[in-house]
Amino acid sequence: MTATAPPWPRLRNIGSVQLLTQLGTELGLTVPQCLQGTGLDVMALADGQARVEAAQELQVVSNLLAGLPGQPLLGLLAGRRYQLSRYGIWGYALLSSASLGEALEMGLRYLDLTFAFCRIHAREDASGRWLVIDDRWIEPSLRRFLLLRDSAATARIQRELTGLRQPFKSVRLTLPAPPDALLNAYTEAYGCTPQFDAAETLLELDPALLARGLPGDNPAIRQACEQQCHQLLQRYRARDGLAGRVRELLLDGGATLPDMPTVAARLHLTERTLRRRLDGERTSFRQLQEETREALAEELLRVPGLSLEEVAQRLGYGEVSNFVHAFRRWKGMTPRQFCRSARA
Repeated sequence: MTATAPPWPRLRNIGSVQLLTQLGTELGLTVPQCLQGTGLDVMALADGQARVEAAQELQVVSNLLAGLPGQPLLGLLAGRRYQLSRYGIWGYALLSSASLGEALEMGLRYLDLTFAFCRIHAREDASGRWLVIDDRWIEPSLRRFLLLRDSAATARIQRELTGLRQPFKSVRLTLPAPPDALLNAYTEAYGCTPQFDAAETLLELDPALLARGLPGDNPAIRQACEQQCHQLLQRYRARDGLAGRVRELLLDGGATLPDMPTVAARLHLTERTLRRRLDGERTSFRQLQEETREALAEELLRVPGLSLEEVAQRLGYGEVSNFVHAFRRWKGMTPRQFCRSARA
């Protein structure tokens, strides 16, 4: 791994570990072989709501590669198993989207609720519209497997949403071309024969498909799913790295939310160093402060006898109107409307 913190959250649902273990046992490994070095056992696998550390899933991948060295298609075999139902609320959010383009936007916004280790983002340039599958943060020994797994899983999701055998116009992989005898497996996984030895791994999007409506379009369900995705993502990120420590200090700040100089001093860092290290974790003090304010606002508004002015002050707002404006941006309603709905 690189010296900087990896871009994925430390915690994730156990579903992917379950799937990988199932694949390993089907190919001849035992459950203990699949889980060696993870601290997990059969009982842990039985809890579908459990969370595991990303490092534990990476250890399972390492175990599969060590135990199944004669399986060049292992990443593809794994990726094709990641149906939308595996992703819980994230999958339902995509299925209830109005269009494929909206589902794509939703999926990327909450990518950290998936099992992907590759970073995935959309790009549009003169040559077309693409999904970029970026594997640079992955340990080299695991990179091929996870690049194939994550890109094949993306194709599986796109196929489920569109109902099309070929969900992408074209596919480019940074990997060398496989032997001819294995080429058909790639075509089956992606719906088309990839171009190999590419500079980047790219999945080409069809603009006409992005505008197509989805059969599960349901605004009410979509809104509820997105809200749950947002809350779940906050919980997953809550204790990651320096950002997690900053959140803890913000939540434990006493009568009012501490400012950046106060937090930096408690961490024995300069403000500049704190800013730089948070930037390295792809966040900022302002973003963490905003997320903390949103979470605390709901809790404080439920406290009997606490006035709106006191809540605003506790969250660091000099004026109640500023708090009301922020709360409306977060929740689409005023604090008083929220309180009435909470009591209903």
